[in-house]
Amino acid sequence: MPSSWKTSLRQLLERPADRSALFKKIAIMGIGNTYRSDDAAGTLIARALIDSRIVQDLEHMLVMDAGHAPENMTSQLRHFAPDVVLLVDAAEMGQAPGTVQWIPIDDLDGMSASTHSMPLSMLAKYLTLALNCDVKLLGIQPQSNDVGEIVSLEVLQALDDIVNEVGNSLVDAFRLALVVGRGAAIPSETGISVGGAAEGGQF
Repeated sequence: MPSSWKTSLRQLLERPADRSALFKKIAIMGIGNTYRSDDAAGTLIARALIDSRIVQDLEHMLVMDAGHAPENMTSQLRHFAPDVVLLVDAAEMGQAPGTVQWIPIDDLDGMSASTHSMPLSMLAKYLTLALNCDVKLLGIQPQSNDVGEIVSLEVLQALDDIVNEVGNSLVDAFRLALVVGRGAAIPSETGISVGGAAEGGQF
């Protein structure tokens, strides 16, 4: 799997270059439909992060399982007032199943319709205007969005990669923060995995 998305994700989550500056407030919104096979991707990532020890009690980080109706989470986002909203969702990119890529927000209008109630292009524009924040989209290429509760092994591997990359990036960022007396101690190893992988892809 190409590593470029990992580098960009680490840069997004890392400690600011100015050591006196606060961490950016980042909201990670996992979007997905657990009854549409690989379309569950974003939801499963959000659930794994919420259940982990890494993001618990981090004041600058909000993780939300938005399901298939992310527009219902806008009130919570407004209260959190993020600097960046990271959308994570299955996306048809014409790539091999399990491929992870950053998708420019401007490209969303030209993408095929998703299974969600509000098009991501409309959601991204609304969040940008209403919250005055940056919106980014990390897409996972699905193998199938057919009705069902089985996630392909390729997509499950991609989800594990994303979840652990988020965890490892936060661990590294807080190690630097602790050196200068900022931040709280967190585990040195993530050990996070997406639920269902051990059961052959069913969640």
